[in-house]
This record gives sequence, C-alpha cells and structure tokens, in this order.
Amino acid sequence: MSCCGGDIIADRSLENAEAISLAGKNADLLSYGHGQDGGLLCYVFSSPFIHCGSCIAIIEKELAKEARIKSVRVNLTLKRISLVVDPKLPPIEIVQKLEQLGYPAMPLDAEKGEESAHGKEAAKLLRALAVAGFAAMNVMLLSVSNWSGADGTTRDFFHLVSALIAIPAVAYSGQVFFRSAFLALSKRHLNMDVPISLAVILAVAMSLYETLTHGSEAYFDAAVSLLFFLLIGRYLDQMMRERARNAVSGLTRLAARGANIILPSGKLEYRPLDEIRVGDLIRLVPGDRVPVDSKIVSGESDFDLSLVNGESDPAVLKEGASLLAGTRNLTSTIDIKTTQTSEKSFLAEVSRMLDAAENGRGNYVRIADRLARIYAPAVHLLALAAFIIWMVVTNGDWHTSLYVAISVLIITCPCALGLAVPVVHVIGAGKLFESGILMKDGCALERLAEIDHVLLDKTGTLTTGIPQIVRASELSDKVAGLARSLAGHSSHPSSKAIQAYLLPGSEFKIGRTVEIAGKGIEATYNGKKICLGRPDWVDEIAGRKSKPAFSGDIAFAIEGERAAHFTLLEKLRDDAFQTVRAIEAFGLPIEILSGDNQAKVTLIAEELKLDKVHFAQKPADKIARIETLKQAGKFPLMVGDGLNDAPSLAAGHASMAPASASDIGRQAADFVFTRNDLEAIPHAIQIARKARRLIKQNFGLALAYNAIAVPLAMGGMISPLFAAIAMSTSSLVVIGNSLRLRANMKNWSRTTQVNPKPLSRLETA
Repeated sequence: MSCCGGDIIADRSLENAEAISLAGKNADLLSYGHGQDGGLLCYVFSSPFIHCGSCIAIIEKELAKEARIKSVRVNLTLKRISLVVDPKLPPIEIVQKLEQLGYPAMPLDAEKGEESAHGKEAAKLLRALAVAGFAAMNVMLLSVSNWSGADGTTRDFFHLVSALIAIPAVAYSGQVFFRSAFLALSKRHLNMDVPISLAVILAVAMSLYETLTHGSEAYFDAAVSLLFFLLIGRYLDQMMRERARNAVSGLTRLAARGANIILPSGKLEYRPLDEIRVGDLIRLVPGDRVPVDSKIVSGESDFDLSLVNGESDPAVLKEGASLLAGTRNLTSTIDIKTTQTSEKSFLAEVSRMLDAAENGRGNYVRIADRLARIYAPAVHLLALAAFIIWMVVTNGDWHTSLYVAISVLIITCPCALGLAVPVVHVIGAGKLFESGILMKDGCALERLAEIDHVLLDKTGTLTTGIPQIVRASELSDKVAGLARSLAGHSSHPSSKAIQAYLLPGSEFKIGRTVEIAGKGIEATYNGKKICLGRPDWVDEIAGRKSKPAFSGDIAFAIEGERAAHFTLLEKLRDDAFQTVRAIEAFGLPIEILSGDNQAKVTLIAEELKLDKVHFAQKPADKIARIETLKQAGKFPLMVGDGLNDAPSLAAGHASMAPASASDIGRQAADFVFTRNDLEAIPHAIQIARKARRLIKQNFGLALAYNAIAVPLAMGGMISPLFAAIAMSTSSLVVIGNSLRLRANMKNWSRTTQVNPKPLSRLETA
C-alpha cells in the first residue's frame, strides 16, 4: 500500500507540475493577444515549418473546426498564422493544436524568438545541404567507375560503398522533407513534402534492391543529387522569403524599445515599451526615437520624419506639436507627454496593416489557394497514372516505370502558384510604406489596380482645409486694427485667417469679448459694440448708409458704421494640379464631390481644369454617385478626409485618405497616406498596377512551367535529378519576379510649384 500510495502521490505531483507549467505558458501567451471588435482577441503566431499551399490548407481547415476560433489565415511568405478567437479559448490550446499538426509556432511579438526560429531553420537547411552535397560528390565519383565499364564484383563493391555513403546522408539531409511528410500523413493530410519524400525513398530503395540483387544499375548518385538540388531550392527559397520579410519587417525594427520616464521627483527611470502608459512624461535626447504617439510639452528640436512619412528633410517641431511613434529626435533635448500606449501607436497600426497585407481574399488569392490545395492529391494520381502507363508500354519494366513516376512526383509542385500572389502583396505593402502609404490588406491593392474612375473630395483633400482671405473691402487703419484685435480673441479658423491677412498695426484695447456659437464674436470699444462673424448677424449693428461692394463669407462692423466684408477660400494644395494631371495620364476620369457651395467648388475646378463637379453633396449624395458609377460597370476610387466622407470611403471600390483625416475616415479607407501632399494617389495607383502585372506574370510562369514540365516528365524525357532542379527553379523565378516590384519606379515628386497662392486672380476683385 505504501508503495502504491507513494507512486500515486508522485504521479499527482507530476500532473500538478505539468498543469502549473501549462498555466504559466498560457498566461504568457495571453499577453500577446490584441483586442478586436466584439470583445474578440487576435493572435499572430510564427511557424518556420510552413512551406506550401498544402500547409495553408491543413492549418486553416483543422483550426477552423474549433468553434471558438472565429477566423484563421496563414501567410505563406511571412510564415505566420493570424487568428481571431473567443477570449475564452486558452491560447496554449492553439499552440498545442499547431504542434499536433506538425507546425510548432510561437507568438509573433516574441521577435527574437521568431528570428531565432527562422535562423535555426536556415542553419538546419544549410547543414543538410552540406551533407547532401558532400555525399553527392563522393557517390558521383564512385559512379564514374561504373560508367567506365566496371562489372561483376567491382561494380557490386562500388554500389555497396555508394549505399554506405548515400543512405546515412539521405537519412540525415532528408529529415527536412521526411518529418513534414510524416506529420502530414499522420493527420491524414497530404502536403508537397509527401511526394518529394516518396520520390527520394523510392530512388534509394530501388538502388538498394539493385545492389543486393547484383543488378547492373543503381541510382544512389541520382537519389543523393536529387536531394542536394531539392535542398538548394529550399534554402534559396528560404533566403528569398527572408528578403521579402525584411522588406516589410525592417521598416518597423527602428522603433524604440523603451524610454526615459520623468518621475514626479524629477529623476529619470528607463522603462521598456510595453510599460509606457498614456500621460507619462518622457525625456528625449538627440538620437532617440519617439516610443509611442506623444505631444511636445517642452523644448524645440529638429525631427527626422522619414520612418513615418518618407520625407528625408528634417522638420522643426516645438511645444504643442504632435509626434508619431518612430520619429527620431535630431538636435535638442525635449520633454514629451504620451498620448497612446504602444499597442495603439502609429507604428503598431502600421505593423498590423503590414501583417494583414497578404490576408485579403481577392480573386487572385482565391484562385491560387484553390489550385495549391488540389495539387497534392493530383500529383500522386499523375505519378500513379505514369507508372501504370509505362508498365503497359514497357511490358512490365518496373525500373523504367518507377523512374518516370519518381520524376513526376518531383517536378509537379504548386509552390510557385502558392507564392504567385502573397509575395507581391507583401512586397507591395513594404514599397507603399516606404512611400508614406499604409495599406490595410492585399485585396485593397488588387482593387486599386482595377479602378477606372477617381472621385475627389475638396475640403482637406484638394485643399489644405485652412481658409485664407482672398478678397476684402477697403479698410481704414482703425477698422483693420479693431478687426485684427477682435479676431485675436478667437480660435476659429476664419478668425485666424483674418489675423494672417491683416498686417500688424496699432493695438486697440477692447472690452470683454463674447463668442456666440454659430454667429461670431463681439466686444466693446469706446462704448460701441464691435462684431466679427456671419454677415447677416453683423449687419444687425452695422449702419446701412450704402450697400456693400460684395457679399463675403465673414463681416466686421463697428456699431452704427458700414460693415467690412471678407471672402474666404481654402488654399489649393501646391501639388494638386500636377496630381490631377498624373491621374489623368493613367486614363482615369476625375470628378470633384464636395459638400461646399457651387461658387467655391467651381473656382477650385476651374483652377484644376476639371469639368465634372458635384457641389452641396451630403454623405448620402456622395454614396449615390458612387453607386451610380458601380451600376454603370465602373470601379471608382474615392479620396476624402472628413468625418462626412467615411460612408463614401467605405462605399468606393477602393479608397484613400490622408493621415490628417478623421479617425473614422482613416478606418474606412483602404489606404492612408502620411505625407502632406497628394502625390501618394498616383504613386499608389502605379504600384498597384505594377503589382497586378507581376501577379499575372507569376501565374503565367507557374502555369507554363507545369504545362511543359508535367507532360515531359510523364513522357520519360526528364530525369528525377533534372526534375528537382526544375521544381526549385520555378519557385525561385516567381519570387525573383515578385521582387522586381522593389525596383525604381516613376518618381512623382514635384519639380515646380503650382499655384503657391490661392486663386490669385480673385485678389484684385
């Protein structure tokens, strides 16, 4: 009893230890979850064991069976798994399920661990490649004697020595493929490592049989060389994928890891990024990067904004200026106050967008996924068919039949098709980010390439959104001084425009000011009321000795005296004219959709030489126009920035918004450009169109390869060795073609300034 009791206690202790360990791992994994709408959590895991479209199918199909997993998407290029799950699902269960499927994974945010995993995988491939290469050279040398006419005992001896070299080499170097194939088969699935493993094992087995039965031919040299070339392809594929990953992840590696927090006592304390909270005071010395979105509370300095908006020229920012995470302090020590946590900062948003760049389910992605998923069973059927046909044709020559079947198993690979779309999407997202454009998913890039109509909002999009005085009544020094003094007591954009327009002069002491919502601001001067605001309201105190020369947008008057009127107009963006011409160069018609009045919208349209104008447009009117275009078979791009533009941004076939847009507008848009100009629009269209061309080329290359290679292999015209080289090359060609998207593209930078002043011809009115 005591022995049994002791064993039970030991078992329970072991179970408790395991439970505690699992609970600890689960608690650690929970910290990597990001909140989503509806109370759900998003996890992103990295697994270096994802190799092909079949891997995607296995993971997505098996994880989707869990009801608490709401969505799952595998990124082939980045080798990442994105899941949206019910918070009641312990993340440790996800990790365990992935391990059971043969895809050990770790949280993406564990950056060093992810890099270490990819590094270990690359090192493992390199060691396997070295062993296979060494064995292939030696077996090839031994085969020379057989090719030279050796027979009998000599031939058998060389075959035996070749077997002693080849079998251990294949057992070691082939683990890369065998392990993956075994795990897939154990879960009753097929992936592309299954036919590869089958081909190598059959080649070795056939050679061993020939050796033991004193056959005249053995294929150890072909089997090891086959594995050698397969590993070359897998290693180069790994390196080129790493290059594609670096094109994206390298952009965010410059983010700060932490910051020096100013404590209430005035002392500095370094805190890692995830411990920084909203409202913390941070001291930035020259060379530091802003860790999270913040505002300057003390000091002035030059900042490098290139990571945020792509601009190379430093910007001088002072107290009150907003800073986005990733900007770098260049010249002076300043104090900043945080406005966001690291999870909600600009760089975190960018990182999420880049991670999602491949996850869109566009037409091309769906086509590639379907083709990749049916390929694994199709390969085995083709190989079986080739074996049977050749057995019939050769009257039962199983050597030749098996040789052909092995070639078919190797040469038919969907990896090129699986890579055709995602690599382009990921590289496109990185290229756009370098240009200051954030893309939400790969579908958006596909839709942008399809647009054939462009709709532009006016206020804040074509214009700066900042009003400027372009026409004014003749003003005496006294009236101008009083108007400027009264405007100085208001933060309204119209008041600031009047301050900027009226040159500084004599100062006037005015009485207490009162700002009346929807009307304007009033005060007293020498016992008389003075008002600045809506013309109809100002006219109530103004004298009516004569009619005004024109009716402006804002008026000023001293009680009992004639009112002075001002016409406001927003400044046209300096690059608006050239941007419009660049869009038209793509053959895209442009329309202005604006909620402003006819006169102002028409003036902007005339300045930009645009004929199609829609004014006084409410949100419903803009959506109606978009729907009209869609019903006519058009694919409209909507560009806007305001809160009222959010519905139309969501309605467009594709949509863009500047970073200055409202939060809702940025969320509704497919693309957000961070630079303070419109050049992002034609630049994004250019990248999208080039990406579409490359995707089509990738499909063409992959399909052409299979259309040529498979019949040749089934016809016995391709050896297993050549099949291995061809299969690896097809994937590398597709990846290399995709990397062309990073080549220099047309530069949309301004060479001249168009309309640096707003509608100058009105100033003489």
